[in-house]
Amino acid sequence: MTSDPVALARALIQCPSVTPAEGGALAFLESVLKPAGFTVERVTFSEPGTPDVDNLYARIGTEGPHLTFAGHTDVVPPGDAGQWRHGPFAGEIVDGQLYGRGAVDMKGGIACFLAAALDHVAAEGGKPKGSISFLITGDEEGPSVNGTEKLIAWAHQRGERFDHCIVGEPSNPEALGDMIKIGRRGSLSAIVTVGGRQGHVAYPQRAANPIPVLLAILNRLTAEPLDAGNAHFQPSNLEITSIDVGNGATNVIPQAATARFNIRFNDEHTLDSLKARIEAVVAEAARPGITPSVSYARGNSQSFITKPGPFVEMVAETIAEVTGRSPELSTTGGTSDARFIKDYCPVIEFGLVGQTMHAVDERVGVEDLVALTAIYRRIIDRYFGG
Repeated sequence: MTSDPVALARALIQCPSVTPAEGGALAFLESVLKPAGFTVERVTFSEPGTPDVDNLYARIGTEGPHLTFAGHTDVVPPGDAGQWRHGPFAGEIVDGQLYGRGAVDMKGGIACFLAAALDHVAAEGGKPKGSISFLITGDEEGPSVNGTEKLIAWAHQRGERFDHCIVGEPSNPEALGDMIKIGRRGSLSAIVTVGGRQGHVAYPQRAANPIPVLLAILNRLTAEPLDAGNAHFQPSNLEITSIDVGNGATNVIPQAATARFNIRFNDEHTLDSLKARIEAVVAEAARPGITPSVSYARGNSQSFITKPGPFVEMVAETIAEVTGRSPELSTTGGTSDARFIKDYCPVIEFGLVGQTMHAVDERVGVEDLVALTAIYRRIIDRYFGG
């Protein structure tokens, strides 16, 4: 099983590791890695108000260069299991497709880089020409508080130094080899609250309606594009996601109004510059009896990019050799745990095709698992001078 990505993926899918449950997935990885010579450590992180999360760090080798693979064994809930053609945690293979929650996001990716690394280590007699490690969390699909962010900081504090990282997220939109993620836009979630004074709609002089002020703030924030994008990033965008007043009556001016929005931004902005822009607009909207304020959700992140160079070019060339496709270098999409890793080393994302992730009947082609393993194996060989 150790170098068979299909068997590894099936075993991982059969672990019901819905965030934040470990579900046996990390225990399985430990049982495979230790006999192959990896030093394996399991670390649980905690924080008030969030679930405890089990994480795994494994390494073989003590010298550089140091290539690490990162991923998550936690999965989103399967929903109504009765809607699945095959059980979400059965790991069944039908017509060349492996079904199960996490098949592409991202137990399949973990199985591929695990198989590739184990095969390489075995070929080197258990002594790779450098170091290979795994950063595996159970908190990527959840709050992302007690997972990769703390795990990589913990490793760094212990003296671990990483030269490059590959995150096995499903980066390809249509077919294996379509796309490498070389960066991500930043994400800023904000909450604007406008406090007013409740009153009867027939006597507006006795009240202070917060709704027009809130709308004026939102109009100011969305009146002009944030930017036009650039060579590596698409334009930044601000999306209003909710407006709430908690008022079911038609004859009452509400006490307060709240709006939530998210900005996905490129490297022409920072969290601080965007916050300054928002706070200036909010402050200008204040008036007698009206008190606007802004707060920010936890988990906001800066944009980042691993600019093309020898490492990115080597990965792209390897993908093209195996798949016949020249991958697009992209920064599109949402966020991933790469946003934490980028503070420690250059990081890219390349994994399976993401079309069925988080969907009923999530599945991956067996051929894709084999091909992705071949890509990872060639990358490892080349990285260490093969």
